[in-house]
Amino acid sequence: MRPIRPLFADRRGRRPRRRAFPELGAVGLATALALTATACGSGEDTEAGAGVTASAAGDGKIKIPDDLKDRLKEHGIDIDKWKDGAWKDWDRDDWLREAEDYVNPIIKDLWDPDRMREAEDPDQGKGVDESDLSGDQGVTDPEPAPVEAKAVPAGYHDSAPEAGKVFFDSPEGTMVCSATVVADPAHPGKSNMVWTAGHCVHAGKKGGWYRNIAFVPSYNNDARSAAELQGATKEEVAPYGVWWGDWAQTSDQWIEQGGATGGQGASYDFAVIHVTPEKGGDGKSLEETVGSALPVNFNAPAVPQVAAITATGYPAAKPFDGETMYQCADKPGRLSIARSEPTMYRIGCTMTGGSSGGGWVATGADGKAALVSNTSIGPVTAGWLAGPRLGKEAEGLYDAVSEKFADKQ
Repeated sequence: MRPIRPLFADRRGRRPRRRAFPELGAVGLATALALTATACGSGEDTEAGAGVTASAAGDGKIKIPDDLKDRLKEHGIDIDKWKDGAWKDWDRDDWLREAEDYVNPIIKDLWDPDRMREAEDPDQGKGVDESDLSGDQGVTDPEPAPVEAKAVPAGYHDSAPEAGKVFFDSPEGTMVCSATVVADPAHPGKSNMVWTAGHCVHAGKKGGWYRNIAFVPSYNNDARSAAELQGATKEEVAPYGVWWGDWAQTSDQWIEQGGATGGQGASYDFAVIHVTPEKGGDGKSLEETVGSALPVNFNAPAVPQVAAITATGYPAAKPFDGETMYQCADKPGRLSIARSEPTMYRIGCTMTGGSSGGGWVATGADGKAALVSNTSIGPVTAGWLAGPRLGKEAEGLYDAVSEKFADKQ
């Protein structure tokens, strides 16, 4: 059996050199991408503003609503100390973990081009063996043949305007995932909602919420190589801006069961991030800024009835460098990791770490494209990806984020 590899990556695509806390035992398939990374440098001493929700003043400065100042104070967060580096304190007793505890103060210009750029190849890490499956529901199909990931042509905004990267900090360093702009039922045409994997926002059973979570749509839109990105401006790598997560929600199952390299929770490995522009912007929503948002299908047909799924992401582990966007298209099969958990979609795909959280899109009976899943897990040797089927739990989470901001846009 081949080992299973988690699918997010640090900004260099690396696997972890050490653990911040004990890892879970190998129960079922690996449900989260391994925490990777050497600590990263640039951007830590830049000028900072803050706000879990930011409002733009006429001068473009970020201001913090009084109620949010109170929330930060309630969690013991001093903004001045936080922006000066207090966010790097990952004391287990102070690491916010509960669903209602999410806070993510904006640190202006923290995510500069150097900090976002992938620079090195990944280390090879030990995965969880497929033989560790704890049981199935009798619906695991044969492993699919690998499908070679294809590079998306330069001008990502023209072909995949909803796709982008999620950046965040963990105890192990600076991390990267992929994500998708999705429609907001409370604000048609003006969504500020992003879909990704649960393990891209929360560490799961043994940890809490990650920090400095931000979304960059159409990252490196011109498909420049890593060498060509040396010295690139922020506008060149983030042509549609940097959008900070002023709220995030993942499933209770992921928070209670998810793990860095093992454990249950993969079937519920999804999350929604509500975002706000780092610099206040011109009053336009994320959807208005990028020009599109995908609907989400929470009633996707059973696997045999799905003709094809297209997965999009920014793979960072070898042979990729994390700078450019790729896609795989394949007819899905079924993967069941435990009798008690929903069966997942599985497709052939050679994308690697960093692609995690990226959207899986299928055409519905109405002929329109919709998001039906996101990349969650895959084998160390690459070849296939698996993602959760989105049902009532995912829909409830999605609706909750929409309703939370229904009167605030």
